[in-house]
Amino acid sequence: MSEFELLHFQSVTFTGQSAGARLIVLGAVHGNETCGTQAIRRVIAEIESGQLGIVAGSVTFVPVTNPLAYVRHQRMGDRNLNRNLVPTATPVEFEDRIANWLCPLLAQHDALLDLHSFHTQGEPFIMLGPQDNDGTLEPFAREAEETALALSLGVHRFVDGWLDTYAAGVARRLAAGAPAREADVHYGVGTTEYMRAQGGIALTLECGQHDDPAAPAVAYRAIHNALAHLRLTAAPVPAPVTDTEALRLYRVVDRAHAGDAFARAWSSFDRVHAGEVIGTRRDGTQVVADSDSHVVFPNPKAQPGQEWFYLARSSARV
Repeated sequence: MSEFELLHFQSVTFTGQSAGARLIVLGAVHGNETCGTQAIRRVIAEIESGQLGIVAGSVTFVPVTNPLAYVRHQRMGDRNLNRNLVPTATPVEFEDRIANWLCPLLAQHDALLDLHSFHTQGEPFIMLGPQDNDGTLEPFAREAEETALALSLGVHRFVDGWLDTYAAGVARRLAAGAPAREADVHYGVGTTEYMRAQGGIALTLECGQHDDPAAPAVAYRAIHNALAHLRLTAAPVPAPVTDTEALRLYRVVDRAHAGDAFARAWSSFDRVHAGEVIGTRRDGTQVVADSDSHVVFPNPKAQPGQEWFYLARSSARV
């Protein structure tokens, strides 16, 4: 029996006796990001034991969204599940099979909380969707609801601008003759973008560094707060966080070669000044900050042709 045939998809749903919101919570979209898995299993155990009651609406938990990557203890199985997320009639990679199961499941819900972690040290943050707009890239009309949910999760740092910035990177890749998939703006569509396209609200919570022992507690608190905010449990509604910091992504820089190296061990949200060297290409070309900004998602192990790091500027959105 093959490795694939031993894998399965699991979701666990609890439904209250009254009507209400339909929340879905994902863990391990990337297989080496397990803080969400740990937190989800802890909350499931509380519900099953009677410590926590779902009084209205419903919540669906997916402890391990990418089982192949999870059993391999790595970010991806065949490819990044959180890119080009769409059902397909001709699945080739294992993540295509996940998408055919996951996308209809997402579409059955009103709100998504996707729990992640990141490569380098840094404090937790939330990825917000776009502001309300009727554009063609990512039209949206539920900004106020999504922001209110984000402010309830107990995290103080917020980042937006994902798909806009990704689209700009796609344009650059197209000009450089990149492979068709990575030079397609739809390759930037992951769980949250797909959820919003189905009419829902969606948040990615980056709970901390992969191995940070505090990250599962960040995820656990966020699940409880989301359940209370959406009135799925009888717990008091959490007060919105204060003392917030908001940043907007504006530039993505790809790693061109395995020999490209960072100038130092960057952490997400490290400040850089205009002209400061962030990394050096294999041929000696320096990659510098184009303005005073913050390094976000630095990935020293990025594959050539994939995102190496992002730059963000301060925002007044939250």
